[in-house]
Amino acid sequence: MSEPLNQGYDQGAIQVLEGLEPVRKRPGMYIGSTDIKGLHHLVTEIVDNSIDEALAGYCTHIEVVIRPDGSCSVSDNGRGIPTGIIPKENKSAVEVVLTKLHAGGKFGGGGYKISGGLHGVGLSVVNALSEWLEVEVRQNGKLFRQIYNRGIPQRDLQVVGEADTTGTKVTFFPDDEIFETVVFQYDVMRLRLRELAYLNKGLSISIEDQREGQERKEVFCYEGGIIHFVENLNKGREVIFPAVLYFEDVINDNTVECALQYNTGYSESIHTFANNINTEEGGVHLEGFKTALTKVVNEAGQKLKVLKENEKLSGEDVREGLTAVISVKLPEPQFEGQTKTKLGNSEMRSIVNRIVTEKLCEYLEENPKVAKELVSKSVTAQRAREAARKARESFRKGVMESTTLPGKLADCSDTDPLNCEIYLVEGDSAGGTAKQGRDRQIQAILPLRGKILNVEKARLHRVLDNEEIKAMIKAFGCGYKDEFDITKRRYDRIICMTDADVDGSHIRILLLTFFFRFMRPLIEQGHVYIALPPLYKVTKGKDVTYCYSDIELKEYQEKVGGRYELQRYKGLGEMNAHQLYETTMNPETRTLLRVTVEDAEAADEIFTLLMGEQPELRRAFIEENAKLVKELDI
Repeated sequence: MSEPLNQGYDQGAIQVLEGLEPVRKRPGMYIGSTDIKGLHHLVTEIVDNSIDEALAGYCTHIEVVIRPDGSCSVSDNGRGIPTGIIPKENKSAVEVVLTKLHAGGKFGGGGYKISGGLHGVGLSVVNALSEWLEVEVRQNGKLFRQIYNRGIPQRDLQVVGEADTTGTKVTFFPDDEIFETVVFQYDVMRLRLRELAYLNKGLSISIEDQREGQERKEVFCYEGGIIHFVENLNKGREVIFPAVLYFEDVINDNTVECALQYNTGYSESIHTFANNINTEEGGVHLEGFKTALTKVVNEAGQKLKVLKENEKLSGEDVREGLTAVISVKLPEPQFEGQTKTKLGNSEMRSIVNRIVTEKLCEYLEENPKVAKELVSKSVTAQRAREAARKARESFRKGVMESTTLPGKLADCSDTDPLNCEIYLVEGDSAGGTAKQGRDRQIQAILPLRGKILNVEKARLHRVLDNEEIKAMIKAFGCGYKDEFDITKRRYDRIICMTDADVDGSHIRILLLTFFFRFMRPLIEQGHVYIALPPLYKVTKGKDVTYCYSDIELKEYQEKVGGRYELQRYKGLGEMNAHQLYETTMNPETRTLLRVTVEDAEAADEIFTLLMGEQPELRRAFIEENAKLVKELDI
């Protein structure tokens, strides 16, 4: 056994990071990542402080501006960060908040009763990770200002003018030494700001882009709060009850808001929040809501004699077609994990349960027609669930437990999933061409005949009966829905390769809808791609060029002038095996679009619009978004 190397490991090797140094050394610990998501987290940190002022009753308007130079400013009309000197630090409270990691009004209980920013590191982290930051405070009739470079104050807080209002304005430019990109994306920011406006009824939040060529502005303010949130989530769906059921109550400083509405669909969509934080993993407030809903609907079914004496609906039955938003605000929230995605305060389970039980019982008693319709819908869901259970068992025995792969699958020879990819190809003709041209070592081909079933409009037993869907589930090897296990996938990349026409686009959307509803982690973890076949083949003498868009063709025409042969590909089948491989399948030369889910609510909304019951909304969406983008961020 070799001797361990000391290499001078003594007290001199211990490094103490002062001030904001830890943030710059390990930014991921504080904002999650240094990619585009981490960049926008900086804005959220500042906005959260303004929201805390709104929750305390002092702020009615928040303005977010992407400025012409690419910096971002967040301003509010709250009380303003305190400007007095803190004796112990011999610095202004503004400077302490901006330079000390755990400084703020959220720890002693005197500053804020309700707060979303638990760690108290918001402004100081933004300061540490900015090339420069300027803070302005309007307070006591004066305008105060201080400037920082990479977290270091350039001068003391100074009075620079007078002010007849109160509030705080923070302007910053993210540090390109830290972030992969410092370019803010308007659409990413607007989604979070709109969500915050829903969750804080009556609060006005505006976002403006002042960059040249990108000028736009929106103001979000919802007097109905989460009622409008649910209405937006159900946009494009056929609702059962026109009005959104809403109730709110306060127990021991804990505020609970619930808004719910049923639609004719088969999936449930429940969004939960605690102190404005999206609790994506749910938690005790979600558990309390589900338990109360199941209990109340069952009791209503017994009273109305719709259910037999021993008959009982499951939670899954009563939540079919449900769209709901649950928002709780509590003084001392406990989140499981640093990411704050699951609420753990056990008392909130009983508080939410009690409020939902009382309010929902009262509503259903006063509206027996609605109660009967809801119970009847749940009974129908129960019968469908039984049919789905039988379909699952049959599917498991007939498809999943079989060792035989789909007959039309041309599999690859490599058995390491990380090396492998599967092309889902539209039609047997193009499938045959792809099989001839592929790299047999790593590329598998699964031809799909026609359009797969629209899973947005079908119950599970019908979905599992569809031959094309059966073939995909079997080929991928990782199951579906609750039984999905991404570690069992047989391919690392699933590539949709369809014709560049309307039918091809429809098939692609059907496939993405299936992945989103049945195998969502594939999209969330970046395993789904879209192949980009060329639109044109241009031949000039012996030179052959492929153009993937009308813009590329126009640029080529301007470059070479006249006298060339032009072929417009109407479908994949018009290319021979060599052409298809070189243009669309060769890892060295192809272009793939990765499908990602940046925002679950937006993705849900898009798929409902595209595959739902209202064609006019689908048409409007397609007309507004009929353009090629390098990244399909659904």
